[in-house]
Formats: sequence, structure tokens, C-alpha cells
Amino acid sequence: MSWTILVIDDDEKLNRLLKRFLKDYGFEVYSAVDAHEGLVKCRTVLPDLIILDVMLPGMTGFDVCKRIRETSAVPIIMLTARGDVMDKVVGLELGADDYLPKPFEPRELVARMQAVLRRVQNTGSDRRRRFGPLTIDFHRRKVWLADQEVDLTTSEFAALDLLVRHAGKVLDRDEIMQALRGIDSECFNRVVDITMSRLRQKLGDDPRRPQYIKTVWGTGYTFVAREAVDETPSR
Repeated sequence: MSWTILVIDDDEKLNRLLKRFLKDYGFEVYSAVDAHEGLVKCRTVLPDLIILDVMLPGMTGFDVCKRIRETSAVPIIMLTARGDVMDKVVGLELGADDYLPKPFEPRELVARMQAVLRRVQNTGSDRRRRFGPLTIDFHRRKVWLADQEVDLTTSEFAALDLLVRHAGKVLDRDEIMQALRGIDSECFNRVVDITMSRLRQKLGDDPRRPQYIKTVWGTGYTFVAREAVDETPSR
């Protein structure tokens, strides 16, 4: 399968290098050198994955990530010259799927891209399932809550998929991290908790009275909703 990649980075030399390098792996690559051009190409190119630099002129990569997440769940790998853990956490809180500090080895970037794209391709092949007002289409990777579509990032859907497939079982952070592989393990405990917090917020799930995701303190998380027996009408 051919994947379309959008690189948003003001380093034109790096853009040219990545374009040549990634083409050898079968990727179709587009590039943008500033935030405005990147946001426009995100709408017109419809990439399968975005490589986004944090340090952009005029608007930070964090701001761009936030803007993209308002309308799209496309996977995002953020690049930065700064290696601070809190910068990584901020990017992940905004919905990035992975984070790679500069300078980096291009082959490591490819490995991370392939890991994220495998999650997109392989996450859930089960039928559509319904849990009260929550409907999950695992094949199309879509979620609805009371007939309103919920926009989940790649990591959020991967975590939800894992919890539902193991409903009733308590999964620890290590097990959940396998579903979110590719994210730097340096801050993985925080990453899992951030992902679960965002997922709950989007599902309107109160952690004090959980309908879907229950925290088992000191261990991890479990999916507690009971599946509806009637079929959901096709959309």
C-alpha cells in the first residue's frame, strides 16, 4: 500500500532529504515550509501521516497540531530540536502520536512511521459493536456517541480497541503501551494516563462513575461497559 506523507518543516534542506529518502520506501511525500502552507496542504493533499516540526515561523508546531486535531485524526509525528520530556508531553496532550528529537537517524523516523501506520492499518478488524450510546466501527476506525461522531487520534482509538477486545480484564500500563508503541518509553507512564484522560473526556466518561473505562488504582485500566445485543443500523 502506498502512503501519502506531509512534512511540515521550515528546513528546506531537510525536506528535500526526507523526500528523497522516504521515496525509496515507497512513500509519496509532500512538504510545506510554514504553518499556513502546512494547514492548507493538510486539507488538499489529505495525507495518511504528518511529520511536523515544533519550531515553525509564525506559529509553533504545537499550535498547528491543535488546529489539525480540530478537524482530523490523521497520525502526527512531531520533530523538535529540544529533547525536554515536558515538550514531548505537551505534544502528546495535543494529540500527537509520536515524538522524535532532532537530530535523528532517517531510518529511525521510517521505523516510527511504519509503527504508526501499522496501527492505522491493523487496529481492529472486528464487526461494529455498541455499548449503550457508544458505537464503535472497528473496521472503519470510527466512533459515535449518541449518533454524534467522535474524533479520536490514532493512539486514542488503538487504546479503546485494546480495552474493548479485553473487556473485563484489567490491563496494566505496559500492556496498553504495546498498543501505543512507537511513543518514547521515557515518558510512557504519563503518555498512557494522558491518552486515557483524553479518551474519557471525548466519550463523556466520568472517572468517578465510569460507564466505559474504569481505573484500577495501582494497576491500570479496564473496559466495563456491557455490549448491546441488538444490531446497530448501518450508516
